[in-house]
Amino acid sequence: MHDGAVNWNSSGEALVEAGWQAVRDDGRVRTELLEAAYAEPRLRQLFPWTGMGELHFSRCTEKRWTWDIPYIQPAAEGTYWVSGPLRTETVGPAATAQEAIAMVIGRLPAHCGPAFVGTPEELAAHEAATPNPQPDRG
Repeated sequence: MHDGAVNWNSSGEALVEAGWQAVRDDGRVRTELLEAAYAEPRLRQLFPWTGMGELHFSRCTEKRWTWDIPYIQPAAEGTYWVSGPLRTETVGPAATAQEAIAMVIGRLPAHCGPAFVGTPEELAAHEAATPNPQPDRG
């Protein structure tokens, strides 16, 4: 089992950066969307992946990636559609890449990122073993 928290500094950043490069090289996602997503630090620290021209974000670096973050689909005339996190859930239309990114950011899970080095199962085990920080009541 990976210790994603320990591995993040040594390999997590490199794995995530390699994921972003793979998505760029893939060519299925609009360049303006990739640039806008990568410019957002909260998304840049997540592992990106594509499917059918959609841009997805995972909280872990290994397949089967997480499905707990909305994703962005291309729509007609250069617009976008934000869905998810599940395929049966709809967030709504976005006129620009920046608007789509903002819609995803507004729906990120609590304590999201940086991407955990490992699988979704390893991430779940890590989160179960890590106490949740208590809100500051001071």
